[in-house]
Amino acid sequence: MIPIANPIIEDDEIQEVIKVLRSGFLAQGPKVEEFERAFADYTNCRHAVATSSGTTALHVALLAAGVGKGDEVITTPFSFAATANAALYVGAKPVFVDIDPLTYNIDPEGIEDAITENTRAIIAVHLYGQPAEMDYIKDIGEDHGLVVIEDAAQAHGALYYGRKVGSLADIACFSFYPTKNITSGEGGMITTDDEEMARLARMIRSHGESERYEHVILGYNFRMTDIAAAIGLVQLKKLDRFNEKRIKNARYLTGGLEALDYIMTPYVRDNVRHVFHQYTVRVKDRERWIEYLTREGVGTGVYYPRPIYSQPLYEGLGLGASCPEAEKASREVLSLPVHPSLSEDDLDRIIDAVENFPV
Repeated sequence: MIPIANPIIEDDEIQEVIKVLRSGFLAQGPKVEEFERAFADYTNCRHAVATSSGTTALHVALLAAGVGKGDEVITTPFSFAATANAALYVGAKPVFVDIDPLTYNIDPEGIEDAITENTRAIIAVHLYGQPAEMDYIKDIGEDHGLVVIEDAAQAHGALYYGRKVGSLADIACFSFYPTKNITSGEGGMITTDDEEMARLARMIRSHGESERYEHVILGYNFRMTDIAAAIGLVQLKKLDRFNEKRIKNARYLTGGLEALDYIMTPYVRDNVRHVFHQYTVRVKDRERWIEYLTREGVGTGVYYPRPIYSQPLYEGLGLGASCPEAEKASREVLSLPVHPSLSEDDLDRIIDAVENFPV
């Protein structure tokens, strides 16, 4: 079976973890600080704040931006639930705007219609590794006095008009879950140029401490460990190489599949660097595709099978919506393997399997 994902952990990551274990400093410490500095440099941001996961990064970012009870947060319904859940964590209401059917990212033209007197923030997701239309979204935020947040959990190293994601909004959040473009086992990162938001984020992720045992605001234990940071530091050095392999694999797959009239290959906007966290096609009769490809030894994934607002939690909270493009995409998207571990033989097997699908 060619897996849909294959985290790459090599000997240098293992050796760095061993060093941390032998150092006796396992919790948030010097390795976390080093990882934060390196990640800030990589994203061309003034500040980076490490957290325990991409979800806690989103939670902290909203709190640091002053979003709270009674506020509304505009976002996409076509993402992992954590994007919208973070708004619920702070007592805010997620408001869903439909997606662009080609990029799967939030459609900026729908954002202004969703703004009310209670709107406080916009969370734009760079889905599958392709940057959202950030200049347009940032302009909307500035016009209406809204905080703009990037959910860059799937887009480490992606570029938008030559600029790194993580530096395109007021504050941004990354995930280092094992299947992401780089991993720290678990972990997250917040990036921002805003001094005050960075200061608040550092306190919130560590029990509201301004200094040791000085608790000035309500905070949480959302700290990253030095063990995770040691892995992340090694992975960060490999990120551009991993991404280039993903991009190369995606081009190879598209070259072999784009002529087929029963499958729609990924669309890549001009002036972006799509880093292909997922290689997502669109098909009809998806369950039959999954069964067939599984028999052929090709792993698949569905990201995501239903819009967030159709989840039982959101329906129970009365937060349903109507986003036709997101609903259509949720019925048709299918991700094929694109990760850096794939060989050319693997890619040819994937193409052959798709070409021979019994339409």
